[in-house]
Amino acid sequence: FLDRVSPKMVAQTTRLLGTLLNSGVTLPESLRALTEQVESLRFKGILSDISDQVNQGRSLGDAMGEYPKIFPKLYTNMIRAGEASGALETVLFRLSEFMEKELEIRAKVNSAMFYPVLLAFLGITLVIVLMVAIVPKLTNMFDSMAAELPWNTKLLIWMSDTISSYWYLLLLATVAAVWGFRKWRASETGRRQGDSILLKVPVVGDLVRKVAISRFSRTLETLLASGVQLLEALDIVRTLLGNVILEEVVADARDNIREGQGIAPALKESGHFPPLVTHMIGVGERSGQLEQMLGDVADAYDRETNTTIGRFTALLEPLMIVFMGIGVGFVVFSIMRPVSYTHLRAHETGRNL
Repeated sequence: FLDRVSPKMVAQTTRLLGTLLNSGVTLPESLRALTEQVESLRFKGILSDISDQVNQGRSLGDAMGEYPKIFPKLYTNMIRAGEASGALETVLFRLSEFMEKELEIRAKVNSAMFYPVLLAFLGITLVIVLMVAIVPKLTNMFDSMAAELPWNTKLLIWMSDTISSYWYLLLLATVAAVWGFRKWRASETGRRQGDSILLKVPVVGDLVRKVAISRFSRTLETLLASGVQLLEALDIVRTLLGNVILEEVVADARDNIREGQGIAPALKESGHFPPLVTHMIGVGERSGQLEQMLGDVADAYDRETNTTIGRFTALLEPLMIVFMGIGVGFVVFSIMRPVSYTHLRAHETGRNL
């Protein structure tokens, strides 16, 4: 379970295999060298099995196809195209570069989300600690005041009692809600509705769309440059976008090509691809430089993605701080308000006496 073969490990191995083949080492010898090189026992076993299959006369792409969780369809199709064209080492370098760019984008998104998620976790933990450890100790003091408590203090005491007494039910309800949401998102209706809503959310929808356009352009460029046919390449690209609405747009583009039309019109009609993207793709189709145009679009949207991630982080961090401050402030205010009111009444009573 712990010995997981990561995409980074696969990308590094792909680049090493390309380097060995480019240096004149035969494929069986290169696979044996890689098997000895890797540290993961699981990956070592997979590479050893692939090496044995290649030695028995099977193609590298077919051997890797036995492990779809390690080598996805995109990977194996490019390997098969490289073997058919006699440019396997070139395809391997393209594959490793593509995977490294994907990992770089994913790392930037994860890094941008780390601090806001940490703030949310700390804020929720702090409020729960106040509810469970502090408020119950003050409840007896509030009872001894024999005074009418303000509504916010009553609400705070009710929330504290509920969390302290029924925490297990709240935990079960949370787990059930998460399970239900995941099951809904896994359904066809849930995917469509969720992806449609996601594209309409300010900032988040823009980020999702830009990441998808960058992935679409980069993947299609890599597949076409590796010798994969356009229709097959679009079938592969469609499964990598991670959004069912955008997947349908690419499927329409594939159907247009089957009918003798171009990619750009279908992308333009959808409204999800910006005019600049569809214009550049259309120019690339007409001039026979589609791969170069797709590479330019991918580079431009990689930069746009970085900018949007920075803007999203700059917006999310202060929002999380504000929400955390509101939660903690409500607890503190609800505790201090009756205490201050009691001191004020006691002071006025003493002065009157």
